[in-house]
Amino acid sequence: MLRSPLSLLRSSLPRAAAPRIAVRTYSTPAPRVAELDAAKLVVTRTQTPKTMLKPEELVFGRTFSDHMLSIEWSSTAGWATPHITPYQNLSLDPAACVFHYAFECFEGMKAYIDDHGKTRLFRPHRNMARLNASAQRIALPTFNADQMIRLLGAFVDVDKAFIPRRRGYSLYLRPTLIGTQRTLGVGPPGSALLYVIASPVGPYYPSGFKAVSLEATSKYVRAWPGGVGNMKLGANYAQCVLPQVEAAGRGFHQNLWLFGEEGYVTEVGTMNLFTAWINEAGQKELVTAPLDGTILEGVTRDCLLALAKELLVPEGWVVSERRYTIGEVARAAEEGRLLEAFGAGTAAVVAPIRRIAWDGGVGGVPRDIVVPLQEGKEAGPLAERMWEWMEQRQYGAVESEWSYRIPEHKF
Repeated sequence: MLRSPLSLLRSSLPRAAAPRIAVRTYSTPAPRVAELDAAKLVVTRTQTPKTMLKPEELVFGRTFSDHMLSIEWSSTAGWATPHITPYQNLSLDPAACVFHYAFECFEGMKAYIDDHGKTRLFRPHRNMARLNASAQRIALPTFNADQMIRLLGAFVDVDKAFIPRRRGYSLYLRPTLIGTQRTLGVGPPGSALLYVIASPVGPYYPSGFKAVSLEATSKYVRAWPGGVGNMKLGANYAQCVLPQVEAAGRGFHQNLWLFGEEGYVTEVGTMNLFTAWINEAGQKELVTAPLDGTILEGVTRDCLLALAKELLVPEGWVVSERRYTIGEVARAAEEGRLLEAFGAGTAAVVAPIRRIAWDGGVGGVPRDIVVPLQEGKEAGPLAERMWEWMEQRQYGAVESEWSYRIPEHKF
């Protein structure tokens, strides 16, 4: 069939593209939630200041300063206005999730007055990083660490009269984060409260070091790989009390936590543990358990390791973070290679150990491990040096990047 010239012309022309229909999609942007902002701080001072105790009357954690810092958070609005208010009770719904599912984490840190009358915090960024890590692990909100340190500084400045002007004394700070949502359902809290209280404290050993005795037992386990033993959660501490009470009933100051059939050494009470010995290669070695999830990532532990690497390694020491067993400690004592053992934590800095009673593990023979001390003293020379090195940096006698000088505030 012949096609007409017109049809041939039409077929040779390019075809018009089909019209495009623009399709627009609409979505509601997620609401912006407020970040923690120290510039918004509101300060309300107490009208009934407390009577100051004499420094020698202070008992750790029994006396509290005049004020507290608090910041509320919600999943819809973010961080609310920070407030410094008179110290007061909290008001929480009985269904608040902190009571039922342990949505709670905290920190322990100190403020100091240096020899020039200036106020200092010690490694606050490490504490805030750990608090954020703990919060994230239990689905609580995190915060800007720099802003929180500014708020801590302002809080300490308000209550700096509670820091005794004596070497060895300080203001213990307890930042705490809790879930406050009113629900019995298990899920991420929709509201939370971050608050800080402070307690003036004296030296952990007011009359000098007092070496402690430990009971190492395989009956209880504090933490396990994949758990939360490396976080500073309240739930990690309540479970430790009964074993400590039982150890005290048998005449021991604290218990030494072991892990696994091998009896790996982890922590002593609520402190990290350091052991000094002559290792099997004939070297002086300072050893502590590694950060494998079964021990707390202690700030004091990290400081002592850094100091040891700086000051002990040049003297020929080996500094190790590795697994070691209570059996190795017992063997070193029997062979005369054990030099010292001490705990490390914020409250005491170092806690010398004089004796460890070990049940020998499953089917083992009980042993009494005697830890050497200096004659006429309650500590070994290494523990004394570590304590001195730490105190020098805490009070600014030796300037260090660890020491954070708090700026003076005008309210």
